[in-house]
Amino acid sequence: MATLHLMVGLPCSGKSTLARTLEQQHSALRLTPDEWQIRLFGQDAEAPEHNARHTLIETLQWEVASRALALGINVILDYGFWAREEREDFRARAKQLGASSELHFLDVPEHELFRRLAQRNAQRSSLAFHIPEEMMRPWIAFFQKPTPDELQRRD
Repeated sequence: MATLHLMVGLPCSGKSTLARTLEQQHSALRLTPDEWQIRLFGQDAEAPEHNARHTLIETLQWEVASRALALGINVILDYGFWAREEREDFRARAKQLGASSELHFLDVPEHELFRRLAQRNAQRSSLAFHIPEEMMRPWIAFFQKPTPDELQRRD
């Protein structure tokens, strides 16, 4: 049975780093929208079109992911999954395809997120967005940490 792995956490929590490790451990297809978006549109985090582009990429990636899961291939969605409703939606989609699902939650203290953000912004990467510090604060406030029951693998 294929497994859908959902990477849960805020920017700079280590999701993509863990996703790359899980990709090797589980012979999984890893889909990270930021990597696609940067390659297609550059560092556009502050552009008016950013969110629409991001949504389109996630939609396309889900089409690829759902086909892979149906074929029995493990998939990692490196989306962040900030809201429980979104996590539950993707878990239901996996179940419909006959796949199990698992959350990988990276709970990083706020001060550490900002330290990592400063380091990330100073280095500029072709794999990660430059994110102004003021953009992070509302995201932290919005983020819904998974409950213990959500962290259980679902077959």
